Amino acid sequence: MDKDRIVAGLDVHKDTIYLCVMDNTEAVIFAKVYGTLTPDLELVCSEMVSHGVTEAAMESTSTYWVPVWNALCESMSLKLVNPYFIKQLPGRKSDVKDAQWIAECLLKNLIRGSFVPDKTVQDMRKYNRRIFDLNEDLTYNSNKQDAALQRCGFRLSNYVSRVNGKSYQKCVRAIITGITDPEELVKLIHGKTLRKYGRNIIKDAVTGDFHQADICLLKQYAELIGVIERQIEECRNALISMCQEHFPKQFKRLQSIPGVKERAASAIIAETGADMKPFEKATNLVGWCGLKPRNDISNNKVKSNRTTHGNRFLRQILIEISWVASRTRKCFFSNFSYVQCTQRHKNKMKIQVAIARKLLVAVWHMLTKDEDFIDVYLKRLEKQAEWQNDLQALESLLVG
Repeated sequence: MDKDRIVAGLDVHKDTIYLCVMDNTEAVIFAKVYGTLTPDLELVCSEMVSHGVTEAAMESTSTYWVPVWNALCESMSLKLVNPYFIKQLPGRKSDVKDAQWIAECLLKNLIRGSFVPDKTVQDMRKYNRRIFDLNEDLTYNSNKQDAALQRCGFRLSNYVSRVNGKSYQKCVRAIITGITDPEELVKLIHGKTLRKYGRNIIKDAVTGDFHQADICLLKQYAELIGVIERQIEECRNALISMCQEHFPKQFKRLQSIPGVKERAASAIIAETGADMKPFEKATNLVGWCGLKPRNDISNNKVKSNRTTHGNRFLRQILIEISWVASRTRKCFFSNFSYVQCTQRHKNKMKIQVAIARKLLVAVWHMLTKDEDFIDVYLKRLEKQAEWQNDLQALESLLVG
């Protein structure tokens, strides 16, 4: 143990911060309670530096740790610790001595810090996670708009695949402007839908009893949906521009994966960063994301093989990519999905999780080795084509 080592433990709450500074003999040399306002954080930093603190650790309490981290990260080495792992360590722990316990665990090297990206990637995360929140709001308000139309007897959503489709939205805009005649509304429906279900059925579906209150509410929902869509586009453009500015090579390289376009590539970079050094192996990245199955076996019986908890934002975008990749013709992932689901009759949802895991492993290797995606299935097809050409050439020589 370093003789000059001085560490600090921080117990961060919404309104207070408990600080405990310890030396290498495990003696408490300073302990104090602070507020959480910006001047208080500056005071915490200055007093920790004055006591010679070089290392500090804190629990990841909601979002309250973020301003504390930003105030201290340039002055000392910091570790952000999952509270679950702190609780698993042996020893007594109370609310009063949380900070002392964290400092003691840090001094004995019993805790390992979580992955915290740099400020650029953190800003990208803000845009990316805002997009997820806005998409949830968009789905919620679209469903509320459809429910308002259903109360009026407007049943077009029973016959179209999406409520944000062109035909559906044209009808909504027409109703908002006061056009409620079924003969006029049915003209806005795509011909494919009319041919599939029949003009009379669609006409009955768009026939409704619309009052002024209903039209007013539909107008409000339409305006709110428009604002959400505009904000999604703004966040998406800002995120893509940051990727092109700070990580142009990695951003372009990730788009060589089947199913990955600008939105997916920007989300992957925003959640993981372009540097894979925090993840020693691909399995570490997979476990951090939450795509690694549990190994819960007792007495040769599998109790659970469900995936673990992890970064839900990265996991969600990878699952979306896996659905696209499994439908991309002549690629490894579509061939894997076909073999596992059709020939071996495995659960399709579980196969999508397996594909997402393979995608994340490929991302780790691509960003670590600075290589584009190599599709082994296409390589195999190319070799088979070469063998067939050589065989045909050999047969022609033997016949000649």
